[in-house]
Amino acid sequence: MTVTEDDARAAGRFAAGSAAGLLALVAAGVGLVAALWFLSGPLVGLDNAVARGANGLVAPHPWFVATLTAVTSLGTGFTAALVLATLTAALLVRRQWALALYVVVAGAGGAALAPAVKGLVGRLRPVVDVPVAVAPGSSFPSGHTVTVTFWVGIVLLVLLPAVPPRARRAAVGVGVAVVVAVGLTRIGLGVHYLTDVVAGWALGAAWLGVTAVAFRSALVPAPGVGLDPAAAPDLRPAPAHDPPAHPWAVAARLLVVAVLLVGVLLGIGHLLTVVAAGTPVAAADVGLVQTVATLRVPVIDALSVPAAEMGNTLVVVVGAAVAAVLGVAVMRRLRPAVLIVAAVAGETLMFMVVASVTGRTRPPVQPLDAQLPPTSSFPSGHTAAAVALYGGIAVLVLGATREWWRWLVLATAVVIIVLVAAARLYRGAHHLSDVLGSLVLTLPWLYALDRFLPGRRSDEPQWSGSWPEATSPVGVISPVQPQAVQEQ
Repeated sequence: MTVTEDDARAAGRFAAGSAAGLLALVAAGVGLVAALWFLSGPLVGLDNAVARGANGLVAPHPWFVATLTAVTSLGTGFTAALVLATLTAALLVRRQWALALYVVVAGAGGAALAPAVKGLVGRLRPVVDVPVAVAPGSSFPSGHTVTVTFWVGIVLLVLLPAVPPRARRAAVGVGVAVVVAVGLTRIGLGVHYLTDVVAGWALGAAWLGVTAVAFRSALVPAPGVGLDPAAAPDLRPAPAHDPPAHPWAVAARLLVVAVLLVGVLLGIGHLLTVVAAGTPVAAADVGLVQTVATLRVPVIDALSVPAAEMGNTLVVVVGAAVAAVLGVAVMRRLRPAVLIVAAVAGETLMFMVVASVTGRTRPPVQPLDAQLPPTSSFPSGHTAAAVALYGGIAVLVLGATREWWRWLVLATAVVIIVLVAAARLYRGAHHLSDVLGSLVLTLPWLYALDRFLPGRRSDEPQWSGSWPEATSPVGVISPVQPQAVQEQ
């Protein structure tokens, strides 16, 4: 799709309208503070009472603090940037230029909204009896609350046209629940007053309203649900015929494979910890790690940290989510998401079973990590997770295209896996046999997923690396029509 002068002018009107709305909201935020100042007596008393009550309820329970801390992370700038960047990339893949522009403008403006008002107001944070969390900067409004409100709202506004009508209320309900929950965590952690959170909800919702009105008036005049109702066919993850014909049969096959792999790994673990204990094989396994430990140098110590982190649980989970979304956007099939999620989730469950039963001790060397995970040394969880994620991505690419660069993707996956495995050995977290055990666990699992999940190779059209031209003025492209496949 070529961008015409009308498109450029419309985009300019949207950006200008959004910028004006942002300035108006900053002024409104300051005006809200002035209004609250006139009502300072009753509101200050309410704020302090709620802050003290929440602190008394949360502080005595570490599990409560940990739960609130986990939930409140949904309101961080990192979470918003990750979600919106992934959504933008998926929209660009589907050639939804206007919606991608909306996500960028609304996300950037929302990120600037809270700091601007905070800087003008300068309200101090609450003072509670038992502090359980610390937050920098001013208190009004709650930045986490503003952030979660605008990123959840952006996702809903963009994707709601593709949601089946009967599920739209549920989708909105889940989004509202997330926004409310994050706001309440800020009060529970004692870093914001009630009025900070309410102002955060109000400013975030107002920003969504301003940008939505600017977008619809400048770019998409058609009525309907969400920002661009005409984009609904192209926003749907995959064609309706995509689901497997026999999902329970596929699940049964994969369950059999998982049970067999767990059995094989338990057998290998028994050999390593019981049968081979005290033998030259065990001595060589330990001796290799001890030799590597004597060769440590500061430069490699530092480089091994990011290498090992590529197999970290959080990195792999986030990477799997991003890969699943972009895989569906590119290939227009649910298979990429199912394969990636099943690879990581299945590997994790099998690893936990094998590690808990085997109970192998870590190598007898000084580890470079201050605190190793409280799991068995066998198999290597970082290596297994790396194979599941990066190997899964390579499997998808190899099966989806015949372009030369598919081998570059495979080589990159192999390099990352080798780096993760080598880093775990170097840092004294695992034996060589632990790393090899991870390969025995995850490589057959990936093969089984690729073999049994529908849409493998000849079952789906090969992706050529290009997309059809858009058919709507705002960047709607028609779904890819499957090529006819002659039955063998």
